[in-house]
Amino acid sequence: MASRREFIRVSTLGAGGISLGIPAFTSLAKTFSQEDSPVFKSMRRTPTYCEVCFWKCAGWIYKKDNGDVWKIIGNDDDLHSNGRFCPRGTGGVGMYNDEDRLKTPMIRTEVDGKQTFREASWDEALGFIATKLEAIAKEHGPECIALFSHGSGGKYFGNLLKAYGSNNITAPSYAQCRGPREVGFIATFGEGVESPERTDIRDTRCLVLIGSHIGENMHNGQVQEMSDAIDKGATIITVDPRYSTAASKSKFWLPIKPATDLALLLAWIHVIIEEGYYDKEYVEKYTFGFEYLKDHVKNMTPEWAYGITTLEPQLIRETARAMGSASPAVIVHPGRHVTWYGDDTQRLRAVAILNALLGSWGRRGGFYRPEKVSMPAYPHPEYPKISRTWRDAFPGKYELADLALASGICDATIPVAERDCSFKAWIVNGTNLIETLPNQDNTLQAINNLDLLVAIDTMPMEITGWADVILPECTYLERYDLIRTSPHREPQIALRMPAVSPKYDSKPGYWIARELAKKMGLADHFPHENLEDLLDWQLKKMGSSLEEMQRIGVKTMAREYDDLYFAPGEEIEFYTNTGKIELYSTELEAKGFDPMPVYTPHEEPPDGYYRLIYGRAPMHTFSRTSNNPNLTDLMEENAVWINPKVAREWGLENDQYIHLINQDGKKTQFPIKVRVTERIRWDSVYMVHGFGHDQKKLKRCYGKGASDTNLISKVHIDPIMGGTGMRGNFVSFITEVEVES
Repeated sequence: MASRREFIRVSTLGAGGISLGIPAFTSLAKTFSQEDSPVFKSMRRTPTYCEVCFWKCAGWIYKKDNGDVWKIIGNDDDLHSNGRFCPRGTGGVGMYNDEDRLKTPMIRTEVDGKQTFREASWDEALGFIATKLEAIAKEHGPECIALFSHGSGGKYFGNLLKAYGSNNITAPSYAQCRGPREVGFIATFGEGVESPERTDIRDTRCLVLIGSHIGENMHNGQVQEMSDAIDKGATIITVDPRYSTAASKSKFWLPIKPATDLALLLAWIHVIIEEGYYDKEYVEKYTFGFEYLKDHVKNMTPEWAYGITTLEPQLIRETARAMGSASPAVIVHPGRHVTWYGDDTQRLRAVAILNALLGSWGRRGGFYRPEKVSMPAYPHPEYPKISRTWRDAFPGKYELADLALASGICDATIPVAERDCSFKAWIVNGTNLIETLPNQDNTLQAINNLDLLVAIDTMPMEITGWADVILPECTYLERYDLIRTSPHREPQIALRMPAVSPKYDSKPGYWIARELAKKMGLADHFPHENLEDLLDWQLKKMGSSLEEMQRIGVKTMAREYDDLYFAPGEEIEFYTNTGKIELYSTELEAKGFDPMPVYTPHEEPPDGYYRLIYGRAPMHTFSRTSNNPNLTDLMEENAVWINPKVAREWGLENDQYIHLINQDGKKTQFPIKVRVTERIRWDSVYMVHGFGHDQKKLKRCYGKGASDTNLISKVHIDPIMGGTGMRGNFVSFITEVEVES
């Protein structure tokens, strides 16, 4: 199909405007364990919080005498990091030093019949965007403009969009990652799990990881607390078709058949109830629907689950008893990336129910009550009234989704006869939608129906190749951002301030949003010329100041109440219809869904195909770090894990390169290395997400490994909240490797 928009490899651009020198970076191997070392004391330091993942650990940036960034370490006062950064956090300096960074604004143009980008000034690029948005709003309404964002910039560009008259603001981390978890827990407890998760791992006696790869997804605080829990003798139970890093630290590894997790959870619930391991006092006082649940699972025995999961009944019973014996200091971990098979809200409902039976919600060693600081809002004009939202594209659907769906906005960008207005403009900040959203063909079809696509990023990711305008955002080491107020055991605030000036012609997200707002007549919504003026006003309202935070980086506030855990016998009203923990969900029933989870079999792989499982590596965050000069040294490509039985059948050997092809004929663009290992079941293969980039400008990671997103063409939509189940794809092998000319 012909398209007005072609993918442009940013590497075809001229070198104008990119001649600034790049200081050398120091190896990660050169480290010091004590911050009070003379080496550190002689250096200047600047507070920050990390932008490499959502955990946002607070730390210090150290600079050399010449002003160059040297090293990032954790802030000892930070509850997120406890003074220790993970590999990705310490590698943040690589984002600053990466010579492949976007360097100047660019606008799509056509030269001799070929589409390319030309460099532009900020004034021209922002003026171009403002003119386009004005035309779209005039013809279709501002509601046909959407923002996709992942990271700190979402606040600024979200403010801009709402000021213009659209609240179609989304982050892929909801529909593609954690949404079913939040909806499932809200339906049960009336509250979500939040980020970072409110799991009290440091004091748990039993930690159950069912599809949660702690140690590989490298959520810093959880990894540290899990290590402490192991040292104190906690029982770790890992359910995974793959012998993961977490499984290697576990007392029990349950190599479950993929897509059958809900059957195991229901069997565990059966054992906990039938053998009396549930917390009777807690269940009687706080829950609704226990008798309904007991009747619901009466036939869901371990023997029933064995025929589905391939897990021995005795193993199911033994692990259920281990949980019950540790109650209430037990956590059945809700996970993070939980969009798997399309019934994910119900699967996470089962996880929530199991935690409720064990009495772990609100209890030490289970789930604590988090608290966060509420920053004072500076007065600004009221936003205009919104007449349409993304929900109008899906009448009667996904009513329990409490945030906008990235995949929903993508789908609603493709015109259909029954829809009044499809989205006409996307502003994409800090998220590589080509690798983030499943079903790449669908994403590209949506993009080709846009009148305007603006990509705001630090790196030339795949999404920038489809943009009409590219705006280079500076890295988090070069800018102020809003105060971090993430929830934790104690409320804390953390400051990010620039350690160095922005390189090249890159700009902070706040500056970009404010300058664009000025051109759109919306400057009143950004009353502060500099973000630091707003921060100082907010901090002084709280009894602090920007000067204080520049010195200390992190400030801990007192909890309003001493209620980290439920007090014995405490009367509690939960935010549910019944005011109780709902084992039987009245909200789901009212919306026409099963009030208790029901296992439904999922499709099996065709002959010669294997279920595709994907995951994370501790040194990388999705696809955003795979070109990082520090982190690429730790892992430069992914591999596909294949069971020895399967490898023998196909004649595959370790380190052999192959292509993967899925059930719809979608093939990996680049070959991937084989890893033959007993650590994966014979009916599945596994690969790390975030590789196989096809942007040649990303010199370190271009063509390294394969992209799992290339293979995710079948998506199972969760009917309750719209999450995109992505583990219903199957792959086979092509042993003849194509070499790009």
